Amino acid sequence: MPVDALDTRILRLLLEQPRTSVREYARILGVARGTVQARLDRLERDGVITGTGPTLSPAALGHPVLAFVHIEVTQGHLDDVGDALAAVPEIVEAFSITGGGDLLTRVVARDNAHLEDVIQKLISLPGVVRTRSEVALRERVPQRLLPLVESIGRASRT
Repeated sequence: MPVDALDTRILRLLLEQPRTSVREYARILGVARGTVQARLDRLERDGVITGTGPTLSPAALGHPVLAFVHIEVTQGHLDDVGDALAAVPEIVEAFSITGGGDLLTRVVARDNAHLEDVIQKLISLPGVVRTRSEVALRERVPQRLLPLVESIGRASRT
């Protein structure tokens, strides 16, 4: 089911005020609490809402270095390497990609020496041919979804 204008208003509130109660969302939106709860349940069931936990800062957890590591994998070993990556705690995301490499990982580290240790661990995984790393200098646009939600909301009104 597509996301409509009320859904986008609910999603906006979730993003802007994540600790607010369903009752308060209903009051702000001027709809019944049951309506908001039913919409939230559907959005979760449909996979629009994928989590409700806090967003954590790797830097505040002592891992301020962020790198994007491209991994080239021996043909036929993508699943094996992907499974092995899940065992490396410093890998916070990994994606199969097209283009230069087979996997793109987001890696956090305590410092550059630690990053090198993590990369050496990745290189030693069976099926990994080579890696290419890019260290992030500064975050320019933090992860965000509100502009997308607002764009979808505008499109649903037309």
